[in-house]
Amino acid sequence: MTKPLFSKLLIANRGEIACRVMRSAKALSIATVAVYSDVDAAAPHVLMADEAVHIGLSPSKDSYLLADRIIQAAKDTGAEAIHPGYGFLSENGSFVEAVQAAGLTFVGPDVHAIKVMGDKIEAKALAKSAGVSCVPGTDGAVSDIDEAMAEAEKIGYPVMVKASAGGGGKGMRVIESATDIADGMRAAMNEARNAFGDDRVFIEKFVVKPRHIEIQVLADTLGNAVYLGERECSVQRRHQKVIEEAPSSFISEETRRAMGEQAVALAKAVQYRSAGTVEFIVGSDQDFYFLEMNTRLQVEHPVTEEVYGLDLVEMMLRVAAGETLPIQQDDISPKGWSIEARLYAEDSARGFLPSTGQLLRYRVPMGEGVRVDSGVTEGGMISMFYDPMIAKLIATAPTRPEAIDKLRLALDHYQVAGVATNRQFLSSILADADFRSGDITTGFIAEKYGDAFVAEAPETALCENLAALAACFYCRGQARLQYDDTVQMAFVAVLKGQITPVHLSLAHMSGADQVMINGNRTVRVTGTLDQPVSKSGILFDGTIDEIPVAIQIDADDHYFTLHAGAYSLSLRLYPAHAADYIEYMPEPQTVESDNVVIAPMPGLLTAVMVAAGDRVEQGQDVAIIEAMKMENVLHAGTSGIVVAIEAAIGANLNVDEVILTIIPDD
Repeated sequence: MTKPLFSKLLIANRGEIACRVMRSAKALSIATVAVYSDVDAAAPHVLMADEAVHIGLSPSKDSYLLADRIIQAAKDTGAEAIHPGYGFLSENGSFVEAVQAAGLTFVGPDVHAIKVMGDKIEAKALAKSAGVSCVPGTDGAVSDIDEAMAEAEKIGYPVMVKASAGGGGKGMRVIESATDIADGMRAAMNEARNAFGDDRVFIEKFVVKPRHIEIQVLADTLGNAVYLGERECSVQRRHQKVIEEAPSSFISEETRRAMGEQAVALAKAVQYRSAGTVEFIVGSDQDFYFLEMNTRLQVEHPVTEEVYGLDLVEMMLRVAAGETLPIQQDDISPKGWSIEARLYAEDSARGFLPSTGQLLRYRVPMGEGVRVDSGVTEGGMISMFYDPMIAKLIATAPTRPEAIDKLRLALDHYQVAGVATNRQFLSSILADADFRSGDITTGFIAEKYGDAFVAEAPETALCENLAALAACFYCRGQARLQYDDTVQMAFVAVLKGQITPVHLSLAHMSGADQVMINGNRTVRVTGTLDQPVSKSGILFDGTIDEIPVAIQIDADDHYFTLHAGAYSLSLRLYPAHAADYIEYMPEPQTVESDNVVIAPMPGLLTAVMVAAGDRVEQGQDVAIIEAMKMENVLHAGTSGIVVAIEAAIGANLNVDEVILTIIPDD
């Protein structure tokens, strides 16, 4: 038996990326060690590992960001190497130094590459020296407003102010004209200081109609480096990627080669090893400019793996063990198309605010060319402490249109209950004509959707018809509708938050199911099922009220997901007597008024900027609530006098909990 690369690997992360790294490690016969916080004690990555070590309290600063505890866990369990995943300590040079000082192997680049590429100003200078095309901008940090205005005039508006130590969209502002530069600079510097403890910013040209294209590189310790084509990551919301694909429908072979060669040149210039990503901004004329280099595994790496047939985590482990890259540039060519959608626990109708709670139902889609990278399970919690991503859903097919259709169908089959998700938002993007044609930029979501997405409700008649159909299927699955039997059954269907009584009366001898809805309308359902209703993936082919219908149904435990044309509806059937209780349950009340400031999500109240008796103006910043790694600034809804502060700084608030009240001017 071949000796494994490492006997034991500790994964210094959580969630889906921890599970993802473990899968590759186990395939290489490497034992795995998980680390976990209080809230993650029963998380999937903990259960998947061969060993698990508790490292602290639920907040990441008290657990996953504690380098000394993670290194001690590796020592205590006999792990030889540490894989950081992404986020947390993955690009922390001090952590890498501590890992190596402890005699352990860090699965990633060395300290030099991380530190140089982690500072955008140093990274840009090195990129220029390596012959990489860079966006016109300042050579160093700018802190003086007058200097900033002078530099912006040289570069030409619009410009982008960016935090030197930034990432994830923090400390970034687009400045359209000279009148906006002062406010934009101050805002970017304050945000950078709060997020990174470093308020240095620089200015560069803002590319019009930009696309975000990144090149995956692999390099070993012997100086060999290759690029694995590009990923299109232009569909973003507030600088956070939403949909990613490989390859790009926009990039020509000539541009791909030029970008790839420059990415490899940069990797060699910084003496890079392991997997890394060089990000570019690309204009409508395919001119491209260096943005940054991410010295870690990217969230969107699966689309590259699917198109190029490589396991990037395996490559990282082999390089860390001192092996030579097993591939050369001429060996690399794409096959097919792969698209990834990030499924988040967030309420798109409320400005995409994070949603927390228990996953009452969690069922993932399956099928050829469908991949789900997830770190949650049914019954688990989406907590306020970490990023709200539930999973990455990846679809791969021979062509881009086929991959889009497969991904959209897979989204339709994703079943999540207990928290709000962006599933319908993602499906809407995939159905958009401009997206399908490849006409996208980094402003796609802002231009199409603004700050929120509210799904259109299907017509009432369609909802009722589908509820009737589900009731029929349930009865057939229970073998209660046979031959010439007449069956009387009653249900309560809960669909789109509405309660629909469904009274079923079937005379099978007529070849149809007669379903009474609300006691005043009869729906006639006739058709066939291609498999028993207890199985998922049922296809109904027939008619509802003589209208031809082809519907895909997933059914399990009285829970149905029905896919009819453009509609995807989740529905739950309950016994009829449940109506006696459901009918009288009060509707959730939302405390929304201009004279109160409420918590828009569960989170930690970190600041209140006003006191009782203060005067505030409409739109004024009054409080900050922190949840899921994000700070959310809350504003006064009206002008007036603050009459009371209802919540204390440091309090963990629930949704709609009142923070302060205002007496309006009038």
